[in-house]
Amino acid sequence: MKKGTLFLIPTPLGDAPIRDILPDIVKQTISNLTYFIVENEKTARRYIKRICPDKKQSEIVVFQLDKHHKSANLQEYIVPLLQGADTGLLSEAGLPAVADPGSLVVALAHKNNIPVKPLTGPSSLMLALMSSGLNGQKFSFEGYLPKEPAALKRHIKQLEQRSSQNNCTKICIETPYRNQKLLQSLVKYLHPDTLLCIACDLTLTTEFIKTLPIKEWIKKLPNLHKRQAVFLFQAR
Repeated sequence: MKKGTLFLIPTPLGDAPIRDILPDIVKQTISNLTYFIVENEKTARRYIKRICPDKKQSEIVVFQLDKHHKSANLQEYIVPLLQGADTGLLSEAGLPAVADPGSLVVALAHKNNIPVKPLTGPSSLMLALMSSGLNGQKFSFEGYLPKEPAALKRHIKQLEQRSSQNNCTKICIETPYRNQKLLQSLVKYLHPDTLLCIACDLTLTTEFIKTLPIKEWIKKLPNLHKRQAVFLFQAR
């Protein structure tokens, strides 16, 4: 039996007009799909309704993949694919499987010889990097940093040292309600000459992107509370 294709479907990073962010192929693909693997069913259905308003919600089958999922469920999620039905993988924002649990589904698809088709869309990490002016030849995504103060300080210092040794950019993120605390810690523990880029609300009308040395950021910090932000730094 011919297997279905796993489509990796991008989503907007906010409420910007979809036509300004996503190519037409995304809408065309969603309109032809019945099965979806998503991070949050409510927001995924809202997005599908937004991009394909004529698609009947009752005909959509959704499998939810979040931090509470069980590994045994993953095999169930790919059954339609194994039976020949194309399936869409959706992230909460941006690109599936990039800083996202969807990578588990993609790995399982490869294991079962299921074709994988990525669609073009925005990645907050890549948009931030390309607009930062920092090293785009050598960089690493560090994800979420430790929350415990002592561990956070130690980790920031270690990342800065590696950035200096390898001449590379370090990229990290935090949950929106903890952004301000992380920013305060970065400014407190990084060297005054280290360059820090803050990329916030990417693709939105409130977009803010700025790169300055820590000694300049100290003078005035932006308010990032409950805003989507990416932090990038490079030691000099």
